[in-house]
Amino acid sequence: MHDQPYLAGLNPAQRQAVLKTDGPLLILAGAGSGKTRVITHRIVHLIHQGVAPYNILAVTFTNKAASEMRERVENLIKKYPPAERAIIDSLPTVTTFHALGVRILRHYHDTLNLPRHFTIYDRSDSLRAVKMAMERANYNPKEFEPKKILSKISRAKGDAQTVSEYKNSASSYPDQVAGNTWEFYEEILRQEHALDFDDLLAKTLFLLKTYPHVRTELQNKYQYIHIDEYQDTNAVQFSIAKQLAGDKQNICVVGDIDQNIYSWRGADVKNILQFEREFKNSHTILLEENYRSTKTIIAASNEVIAKNRNRVDKNVFTSNEEGEKISLYTAMTGNDEAEYIAMKSQSLMENGVRPSEIAVLYRTNFQSRILEEAFLNYGVPYQLLGTKFYERKEIKDVLSYLRLALNPGSTADLVRVINEPARGIGKVTMLKVVEGKRSELNGATLEKVNRFDQLMQDIADEARTKPLSETLKFIIKRTGIETELKKNGTEDDLSRLENLQELVTLGQKYDHLDPESAVEQLLETASLQSDQDELKNKDEHDAVRLMTVHAAKGLEFDYVFICGLEEGLFPHERLDDTGIDHEEERRLFYVALTRAIKKLYLTYAHMRTIYGSQRVNIPSSFLNDINTDLVENENPKGRGGSSGYETTIFLD
Repeated sequence: MHDQPYLAGLNPAQRQAVLKTDGPLLILAGAGSGKTRVITHRIVHLIHQGVAPYNILAVTFTNKAASEMRERVENLIKKYPPAERAIIDSLPTVTTFHALGVRILRHYHDTLNLPRHFTIYDRSDSLRAVKMAMERANYNPKEFEPKKILSKISRAKGDAQTVSEYKNSASSYPDQVAGNTWEFYEEILRQEHALDFDDLLAKTLFLLKTYPHVRTELQNKYQYIHIDEYQDTNAVQFSIAKQLAGDKQNICVVGDIDQNIYSWRGADVKNILQFEREFKNSHTILLEENYRSTKTIIAASNEVIAKNRNRVDKNVFTSNEEGEKISLYTAMTGNDEAEYIAMKSQSLMENGVRPSEIAVLYRTNFQSRILEEAFLNYGVPYQLLGTKFYERKEIKDVLSYLRLALNPGSTADLVRVINEPARGIGKVTMLKVVEGKRSELNGATLEKVNRFDQLMQDIADEARTKPLSETLKFIIKRTGIETELKKNGTEDDLSRLENLQELVTLGQKYDHLDPESAVEQLLETASLQSDQDELKNKDEHDAVRLMTVHAAKGLEFDYVFICGLEEGLFPHERLDDTGIDHEEERRLFYVALTRAIKKLYLTYAHMRTIYGSQRVNIPSSFLNDINTDLVENENPKGRGGSSGYETTIFLD
């Protein structure tokens, strides 16, 4: 019965997880233990058991992880087709939480009184609306930082709180400010037919809780649920999962407490620790064999994470080779550290290592500048994760035209593009258009606004009838964006034009869909982008990857540099007086260590310039957690000690 060919190659724990299909299942999976393999094989097993693919849901956190998992599931279904041909007419839903929210909200938009083409606010749209809301609530944005107010609202939505619940529990004056601002913020969102990023989940939960017919339909549709990276779920994601699982409770969650690194974003480790309490008669399976890293790397990461108390004890092991020792480099300054990393990367490449197999990880974004300088000086190709394609000005402009054409109520998009490129419509005129006072316009001004209206009508006609790539070309040409960029012709403008050509190429991916669905898909992709989506294919851009440890979650590289290992930097001391969360910082260091397949390099600098002043550092306390037998010193003789990590330096 259970000698199916797709079970071959699974270890006993993985096999057990694949075969346990009914009821709640918690899989505690160590780093590199093949959890994606388990989820994909479990889905194939369910299909072989007669479950229709459209009744299976798998949810993960990043678009990259979802797309890789989707591809693996589809390949496995082709490789091991079930005997019952009829049941492979559909495919399982493999998606992210936010994309699932968009899918559900679009389907039930009438129930929530939303237009089908609702706008999804990005962070800058939300910030603009929060500033407006603060002013309407009679608060001065200079007195209360809008970013902080937005963070409070965002955190509350993630905790599944409503405006009234938040206002009633507000204990401090800043919380009261956030509560009052939130009310006006919601009003602005309603007026603009928009949802912010957190609403994609909060409104989905509201829909599930408030409308029994929606809940029943979705429970009947998604009868078998899988959630990856369960340690990163917040209150609203947990509640959505619980609502969808219903009474059947065929829910399988996969997570690792040791990789919970998003508590600052509302991720609640209690969701995994209390799984057995929330889902009765649940079953727990531990995946402890690591297939990624060498014995040296696993030994070091085990030693580091063992110091944490708030965790489930597990013994991660590997059958891989012993591997090279971990290299430790003690730099005099931040510049010295960056040069060492660039030179070492160059030397690895000269010895046949592909640049894209090397990653440099750091704790905070400011560290990237000095690394970029060193990589440029040494001519080492690199890719910095952080500048998202869809956040570039020219891309946002074109997408705003597209959104406004299908959602004319979107004030944010109207304000962005009505005079972009410049067409002689000033601020006073724009305000009259926004406030619906067109009757007050006359002469040349009215003519300009009428021409803009006609332009938007033409774009809307194109968007509803033509393939998406054609519509994008039409917008770039007809709005005057292309002419403007060509006219100036600077290096920067030509680079922007190339980005727009890339957008058209991306649009072709959706040309097979009907025009309006294609527009929805592109706008959804743009709204739900993450740092990892920027990682170019190795063949497309073979370069060393520079990124924060948070951005590296779920990725793996042959050679990994972890830099800035200094007390106060990693572990990181926050600037808001909350000090250091040692357990979370140690989990973050554990995540960094376990990205490496073959070799780790750890570096720190005795002196580093931060906020314009030189700081003398002591090595990170995390270095003392690693047995010195696993480490070799990379410093030239006379620089840095070899009997541990403390090094004395003398300053004149």
